[in-house]
Amino acid sequence: MSDGELILVAGALMAAGLAASLAADRLRLPGLVLFLGLGMAIGSDGAGWIDFNDYELARTIGIVALALILFEGGLTTSFNEIRSVAAPALSLAFAGTLLTALIAGMAATWLFDLTLLQGLLLGSIVASTDGAAIFALLRNSNLDRRVGLTLEGESGFNDPLAVLLVIGLIDWIQKPDFGAPDMLILFLRELGIGLVVGLAVGLLAVQGLRRARLPTEAAYPIATLGVAALAYGGAASLDGSGFLSVYLAGLALGSAPIPGERSVKVFHQGLAGLAQVTMFLVLGLLVFPSQLWDVAVEGTVLALVLMFVARPVATFAATAVAGLGVRERVVLAWAGLRGAVPVVLATFPVIAAVSHNFEFFNIVFFAVLFSTLLQGTTFEPLANRLGVTARPGDSPAGSGLGRLRSIARISTSRPWDPADGHPGYPRQVNGVRVIDQLLTRIDEDGALVRLDDGRYAFTGPTVSVGSPTDLQRAARRRLAAAGSEADRAWWREIIGALARGSN
Repeated sequence: MSDGELILVAGALMAAGLAASLAADRLRLPGLVLFLGLGMAIGSDGAGWIDFNDYELARTIGIVALALILFEGGLTTSFNEIRSVAAPALSLAFAGTLLTALIAGMAATWLFDLTLLQGLLLGSIVASTDGAAIFALLRNSNLDRRVGLTLEGESGFNDPLAVLLVIGLIDWIQKPDFGAPDMLILFLRELGIGLVVGLAVGLLAVQGLRRARLPTEAAYPIATLGVAALAYGGAASLDGSGFLSVYLAGLALGSAPIPGERSVKVFHQGLAGLAQVTMFLVLGLLVFPSQLWDVAVEGTVLALVLMFVARPVATFAATAVAGLGVRERVVLAWAGLRGAVPVVLATFPVIAAVSHNFEFFNIVFFAVLFSTLLQGTTFEPLANRLGVTARPGDSPAGSGLGRLRSIARISTSRPWDPADGHPGYPRQVNGVRVIDQLLTRIDEDGALVRLDDGRYAFTGPTVSVGSPTDLQRAARRRLAAAGSEADRAWWREIIGALARGSN
């Protein structure tokens, strides 16, 4: 195939993926189902347009894509938000995932005549919820904010544990001298290294981006992509959890105001979307649909055990003291969507040549399709029926900055007071706490912020405080008096942001 043909195929697949995404929205189906279906339709066992059976390449693509998706998930959240649901999210991510793996693994051992370790391996592969599926689900959902954040936190933190379980059980099956103490050491080492590297890279990146004066706003998304690569690669090179590291690095950047913040988030949302489409297409190409019928019964049984036994039991046990009501816990149990993560993990035993490896892969793939179709299409109706949705005036689970709201007039316009902190990243203005930084100037110190009393302010050598409408008037006066193109661009950006937010 020539270079031109390869580019044509890539473009056609991207267009088909976009069309599948639009169709999924109209049909109220999870997009991943159509992406996987598209991959199967054009693969070796479908139309035969693309012959693909490279499990190692598929695993590599899956790992890179998951890292980008987890980084974007952290970037669009913050430590403050995750801290508010830390107890249930971490409990679900660790205790919940372990319980799910144990229950599903014991059921698989009994139902499919496997050894205990083989059954636990299969249970561990399907134990993790999928960050790509959860983030996509919540982006357009009106789910209650606390429940949505709990799901986000769980899906960000449970992937590393699932990977460790799968790797550890493969070693346990293949190495006679490997045992439970080795598993514990593996967990502690990988999670500890991932924690330290992720936080270090993220916090250093925040300081570096604030101090660097990059030539254009477009340079900041490239810099943050490098941060994601450093976080994952640094931890993985030290035998730590790259997934945990890259998620924490994203959280660190999402928790602090940085230059070019809006461009950074838009860029990574688009990149995560492309990673999701690519990953699901590749995993679909890897599957031979004719082989799925041979495991239809096993895959259905495993999916039913996950949906109606393992996940609910694990959820109610892990959130027993989390202060959540029964309805919220029911929704959390039903929202444990499986997706690309279990399918990517199912390539690990294939590459390691574990017994029953291809059977495991096909069972997992069928179970993921079955559970995603059922849970993905009924999740939001269930949440609405149980009343676990955002109340009027609340931000929905996947919302961004929201509207700018204020009725206050400009109360001050004065030189910047160093007691309020750095003018590019102010902690307070006139003694009032900054609760949201909406814009950050990249060529010199300045910002547009929202204050705790409902007012807004733009900062720099001078600071003005008041309503969006009056701040627009002040910014237009500054625009008329601006002496450089950089100043004019900054005031236009402020005017545009305030106009969009007040509409």
